[in-house]
Amino acid sequence: MHVASRIFTRFGYRKTTMEEIAMATRKGKSSIYYYFPSKEDIFRAVVENEALELKKDLQKAVSKVDDPIDQLKSFILFRMHKLKTLTNFYTAIKSEHLAHLEFIEEIRRDYDQSEIRIVKEILHSGTARGKFVIDDPDLAALALVTAMKGLEVPLFIRKEYGNIEARLDSFINFLFYGIVKR
Repeated sequence: MHVASRIFTRFGYRKTTMEEIAMATRKGKSSIYYYFPSKEDIFRAVVENEALELKKDLQKAVSKVDDPIDQLKSFILFRMHKLKTLTNFYTAIKSEHLAHLEFIEEIRRDYDQSEIRIVKEILHSGTARGKFVIDDPDLAALALVTAMKGLEVPLFIRKEYGNIEARLDSFINFLFYGIVKR
């Protein structure tokens, strides 16, 4: 799986061939076809594997700290940094060119729901512990995940706004303290 992931990362889905994957794995094409009937099936396995890795790593990053404020900070920082490293997953969930692959929308939906679930848990915990004042943690979780998605394009694709660390710190500061003087 790791070899196929590297090939897709290097050439992209469209330009990757079964021959390249077979050569890179040092197996015959027939061996590859035995386990994966098509290039689409290999790509699906690669993307699902990266999505699972991201979900596990996000949960682990959040569970390392007890305070809901620190959990939310960890979630945001870890998510944004880790997403950059999972090229095939990120390409799959963002690329309109891959929308024709039926499994892509399913993976997108599943991943979005898992992110929202993690953030909801943090917000509910923080509200119960008196750390957050949120009228509707479920709606706030959806808004937060949506806002993070909005940062992806300028930060990762266009690499705008300079230092990513400074941008994320600014986002977290804005999220926690807002703009209204109290």
